[in-house]
Amino acid sequence: MAVKYKRVLIKLSGEALKGNNTDSSIFSSEILHSIAEAVKEVKELGVEISIVIGAGNIWRGKSAKTIGIEPTTADYMGMLGTIINALALQSCLELHGVQCRVLSAINVAEVSEPYIRRRALRHLEKGRVVIFAGGTGNPFFTTDTAAALRAKEMNCDAILMAKNGTEGVLSADPKIDKNATLLKDLSYRDMLMKNLKVMDNTAASLLSESDIELRVFNINDLSNLKRIMLGENIGTTIRKE
Repeated sequence: MAVKYKRVLIKLSGEALKGNNTDSSIFSSEILHSIAEAVKEVKELGVEISIVIGAGNIWRGKSAKTIGIEPTTADYMGMLGTIINALALQSCLELHGVQCRVLSAINVAEVSEPYIRRRALRHLEKGRVVIFAGGTGNPFFTTDTAAALRAKEMNCDAILMAKNGTEGVLSADPKIDKNATLLKDLSYRDMLMKNLKVMDNTAASLLSESDIELRVFNINDLSNLKRIMLGENIGTTIRKE
């Protein structure tokens, strides 16, 4: 079965792992296993998959300000949160029979491999899912930037950016403008000029001159992952001008 992309990076928010949990749990077991099954289905199409996860279910920058934690330390705390999320997803993927490796930009040798580009490429070539943890390894850079950087380093065809509860990129904030509409196609330049807040400007600038497509879609329907790979026009597609 022909697929649209041969190698992709999936960008998940930390909040996506929690779902609509109203208790203190940072994970939803149902969502973790559903994501693992959706990734498995895409993997079975012959696609090489890497993943970057945020840490919003564990740690938020605004909490640091409230407590009084200085920004550099707060960012490192967020990076550690992404490692926790990566290990949780790795375990679920393995329970679903998917070979998976976690590579971290922060050295935590007891629980993951260090990020080495050639090693990551080799894992992908061997058919393993690779989860990139620890962000870029540097404070002041978001997991959006980590996703853009790793996608370029891995020579990915596309970044599949999963969003909670929205079908793609909208023309305006629907909470402010009830007439906001879904934008099906954009250039990176348009995204930056219109300040659409799809990802941070550093990440968008990294991608603006690359051939990597950014696909923004609703993670609430996990079948969207497979449908995108099979060529359906799901969500918003962003590419260089």
